[in-house]
Amino acid sequence: MDLKERTAQNLVRIRAEKPLLHHLINFVVMNDTANVTLHIGALPVMAHAAEEVAEMVDAAGALILNMGTLTNEWIEAMTIAGQRANATQTPIVLDPVGAGATTLRTTTNKAFLHDLKIAIVRGNAGELSALTGLEGEVRGVESIASHDDPVVVAQQMARTYRTVAALTGKRDIVADGERVFGVDNGHSWLPSLTGTGCMATTVVAAFAAVESDPLVAAAGGLATYGLAAELAADKATGPASFKVAFFDQIYHLTPEQVFESVRIVAIDP
Repeated sequence: MDLKERTAQNLVRIRAEKPLLHHLINFVVMNDTANVTLHIGALPVMAHAAEEVAEMVDAAGALILNMGTLTNEWIEAMTIAGQRANATQTPIVLDPVGAGATTLRTTTNKAFLHDLKIAIVRGNAGELSALTGLEGEVRGVESIASHDDPVVVAQQMARTYRTVAALTGKRDIVADGERVFGVDNGHSWLPSLTGTGCMATTVVAAFAAVESDPLVAAAGGLATYGLAAELAADKATGPASFKVAFFDQIYHLTPEQVFESVRIVAIDP
């Protein structure tokens, strides 16, 4: 499998097919994730009402469940949307924002992971450690501590919940319980902006909407996202100019750049 070529081809497919990404996502990053969805080549919709989420899932290429501003009303809507996505075989990408910080977030994420078929979980080391019982610590929505080995965390997450775990950090780790990839694209300025993890989840979902192998979708989405950050940093002088350049770079990123510069490596599990 040539992951570089497949990732480049999937970027072409996203822009040709323009899949609808149905977000149930937090208020903090809603506008930015909608823009990133457009810039990568997909179409965004943010529909949260329980009365319409099932119908919206019917039109979507992927469903994003994001726990950033969780309420009981949102949990109800997410449950309905998730059940409909499973019924229609629409891939679900879960972003367990703040799992491990409060009981509500932790138990809700675990319930979704047990009760729904989740294609990909994209989270930081603290969140995934907390969900797998590996003593992760999250303060607010930021990872403070996690298991020492991110490969162990990702593999445990994948095996426990039968999903693809996409653990983002200095090196992103993507695992499905058997195969493991490391993604080395990215930039140190990404954590200086609010919502860059949530935006990464959106790009992963765009790839999941056109790629049948969720492990390939997760690795390709994170590598493409990280590459855009690298290229943007060359044109920026700080976090504010980096954000503008980052959005521009996602929009202008070419399949040729992806093929030449994504860095995805196989890791012996």
